[in-house]
Amino acid sequence: MFKTIEAHVRKQVAPAALRAEFRQHEFEAMRPFCLLVFCVSILIWLVFDLIVSFLGGQGFTWLSCLFITLLGSLTVVLRFTRRSHHFDVLNLLFIASITLGMRLVIEGIPLALRPVWLVLGVSTVLYAVSVLPVRRWSFFCAMAITWVVLNPFYHTRIGPDELEGAMLISYAVFLSGLVIYSYLQMRKAKLHNFYLSKVLLDQAYVDALTEIPNRRSFMTQAERQLHLATPGQYLAMIDIDNFKRVNDRFGHDVGDEVLKRVATHIKASMTGYEFARLGGEEFAILFHGLDEQSAVEQVCGLCSRVREDHADHPVTISIGLVRVDRGDTLTAALVRADQALYAAKHNGKDRFVLWQPAL
Repeated sequence: MFKTIEAHVRKQVAPAALRAEFRQHEFEAMRPFCLLVFCVSILIWLVFDLIVSFLGGQGFTWLSCLFITLLGSLTVVLRFTRRSHHFDVLNLLFIASITLGMRLVIEGIPLALRPVWLVLGVSTVLYAVSVLPVRRWSFFCAMAITWVVLNPFYHTRIGPDELEGAMLISYAVFLSGLVIYSYLQMRKAKLHNFYLSKVLLDQAYVDALTEIPNRRSFMTQAERQLHLATPGQYLAMIDIDNFKRVNDRFGHDVGDEVLKRVATHIKASMTGYEFARLGGEEFAILFHGLDEQSAVEQVCGLCSRVREDHADHPVTISIGLVRVDRGDTLTAALVRADQALYAAKHNGKDRFVLWQPAL
């Protein structure tokens, strides 16, 4: 089953909204790693700068302090960055700053060693960029900046037509191709995994017929809401009147349409509250932040909305409503709501009943 779903997902083209959600999700998950990469990069650059400054006799100049301040500031900004598209720009600024800093440090070592260290610098930067949560345009811009700033033929006395120059060009082509391929494949695999996770979550927590949350989802969300102990919590259980008669008379296809129509009314009128299809023709809603009068108005409005829907095969609904007090369990609330629903059915249907201890 898993392989079947996976194969289906891999054939799909992820919509733009899903890709945007994936980028944001990936950035939020990898922000600590991005901070680590920034900090380690600064530390490595500082160590090499100190080595060249003192062992190489170049001196620790104001430029070193400037780059430390700039790179540190960008790292602090990353700490407060919340949007993935902001990180794309911030990462480019960091890449431009640190590659320029690397260039200045490498300019302080002997001329014969510069090409090797420049290529090592390029390799390190490109690897780091390829594993960060950046979009394609940001990745290719970072690659271009890195090769331009850390060009191994600039100030190195090596020509591209010489043996060493030809070797460097061959390595640069190989390195760039490998990094690009790895980056694109990793992004594709991560996107497919994210898409697959969304599909599996939808199947686990969304009712396939009505496309609203299912019982599993409702129990999870309602339990969380009850633990918050928000004032004014009410639980409503809803049942479609004479639904079995509709199924028996008109067939299950019509019954499915009735279920979807009632679910649409619930979804349209209960935004902001937890609701779900519990199974069969039963639905549930958990209100919070309401007084008794407001809760009554909500369920009365839903009854009227379904009653006044003059589509083919009109139906009505009955509702059992119960107040959920602090310390009440979801199971107990469901039992009381079911008792109130039974009373609404017994008293003529197309109405609601507020649970009372006498029930």
